[in-house]
Amino acid sequence: MGTFDNLFDPDRRLRGARCPCGLHASWIEHDEAQEHRLQCVATAPEQECYRSVVASAAMRAIFPKDAARRAFLKSVGASTALAALAQFFPLETATELFAQGTGTPEKKDLKVGFIPITCATPIIVAHPMGFYSKQGLNVEIVKTAGWAVVRDKTINKEYDAAHMLSPMPLAISLGLGSQAIPFTVPAIENINGQGITLAIKHKDKRDPKQWKGFKFAIPSDYSMHNYLLRYYLAEHGLDPETDVQLRVVPPPEMVANLRADNIDGFLAPDNICQRAIYDGVGFLHILSKEIWDGHPCCSFTASREFITQMPNSYAALVRAIVDATAFASKAENRKQIAETIAPANYLNQPPIVVEQALTGTYADGLGEIRKDPKRVDFDPFPWQSFAVWMLTQMKRWGQIKGDVDYNGIAEQIFLATDTAKLMRDMGLTPPTSTSKTFVVMGKTFDPSKPDDYVKSFAIKRS
Repeated sequence: MGTFDNLFDPDRRLRGARCPCGLHASWIEHDEAQEHRLQCVATAPEQECYRSVVASAAMRAIFPKDAARRAFLKSVGASTALAALAQFFPLETATELFAQGTGTPEKKDLKVGFIPITCATPIIVAHPMGFYSKQGLNVEIVKTAGWAVVRDKTINKEYDAAHMLSPMPLAISLGLGSQAIPFTVPAIENINGQGITLAIKHKDKRDPKQWKGFKFAIPSDYSMHNYLLRYYLAEHGLDPETDVQLRVVPPPEMVANLRADNIDGFLAPDNICQRAIYDGVGFLHILSKEIWDGHPCCSFTASREFITQMPNSYAALVRAIVDATAFASKAENRKQIAETIAPANYLNQPPIVVEQALTGTYADGLGEIRKDPKRVDFDPFPWQSFAVWMLTQMKRWGQIKGDVDYNGIAEQIFLATDTAKLMRDMGLTPPTSTSKTFVVMGKTFDPSKPDDYVKSFAIKRS
């Protein structure tokens, strides 16, 4: 049973019973083995969801055994059971306290920087939808020109927290490209949601072996875009160090550079890919999920200093982001979100471009309409194995040298344990582990053997 499932449904099971396949000790383990995804999607309006969580917790306490709960509900009915529960338990008061969380924010007026791309959806939508204000925060979200600017403004404390490419906090903490300052990732902003787009003149060059000499744009050297594009090229026999050129270009400038013939293609967020198609200058070669389905992209990031000095403000921010992520993860909300974040103060894109990127029903630039509802998805859990994989690619391409404490770095920066606790406090059901295996282009990544993984690649920087 998911976090927001209805415990007042007599036909629903409580988690804890043995799973249906018989291979796992509980429904929790069964669900995680099947999906390896966080179950945090709300099934009702926000206040109703919180009330459901509180009522469900009370029902669990009164009826710890599934059979007794189901028998009771079948005998009296859900509405009578809820009314009886309300007589003995202050549901409304408990719901208010639950929604507000604990601890008064030390600082309520906060600035959060973001880049105008669909990856920032939870950070952006939390503003107009009221998720920040619900946590007692007055958050100004600031549209920013590029990743280096986001990094510098966050380091200089002009921003209290920021939307960053998920490898950026690793790079900042390790002193790559800037002074070493401890940064953290309490939440992933999006999974999937990127694509390789080529100039329309290359529509007959679908084999990457034909791309020698191509110029590709990436948003940062420390981005999943860089690592995924390099991985894809290398798996097709191209050395990204010598066979192509990789140029750092801010995402909002990529389409213009494609139109001007400065680049042959890019690996970029979906709304940038879709804008190139909308403008008739590019086509979608592949989605990034075809390289690694479920890969992280961007993150919600804060410095270790901010977390230490303002723990209540930090926790309130993370709760707001998790709530907004749950909202964004629901397919039925995507059109509304697209209309909300398309205007100039957010993404500055035609609404149809954002809608196609978020709903997964989109033109591919080659005359076809494709459908993939998981083209982009939203799951906030910061798996530490994500960080370990990124570190292997930094090692593979010479960004970091010498021995690497993969697990130690991942634990310090990707705050899976802390975030899991906070999510449990919110009534959610985070994964019980902080790491998992996954598959990238048919090759399984085992986070317990990162050095072997790096050594296994034929193409890498020596």
